Amino acid sequence: MNDATKRWSVSVDSADAYIFVTPEYDYFPPAALVNAVQIIMREWGYKPAGVVSYGGVSGGLRSSQVLRQLLGNVNVHALPQAIPVPFVSQHISDDGIFLPDEQTVEGATGMLQELHKWTTALQILRPAKAQTSTSQAAAA
Repeated sequence: MNDATKRWSVSVDSADAYIFVTPEYDYFPPAALVNAVQIIMREWGYKPAGVVSYGGVSGGLRSSQVLRQLLGNVNVHALPQAIPVPFVSQHISDDGIFLPDEQTVEGATGMLQELHKWTTALQILRPAKAQTSTSQAAAA
């Protein structure tokens, strides 16, 4: 495993939940995102994830569905509460700031609430992380 993959592994392993933000390219998430999910396996296990997708009229829903299926294949619980952002360019201000509409904010709030519930529920299924020498020293 190369150094970049090792760093990615540590980063993914350290999180309890994820939110993926993905565009849609030809009905699919970007190849770099698919590769980032597939390059490791164990680190994803028993963790929940939400998906926010964006694009044109569909808001990236097709790529969201593909990504949710891929996440299930690496043992992630992909929430059904996906958030599509159709016509994303209409939500970007002149200075590049994303300005969500009311429905997007409501959807994100609901997804975050579900993500918290699933994070708590799945915690018991994940193996306990080994204590680091710092935490062992603090406990002594």
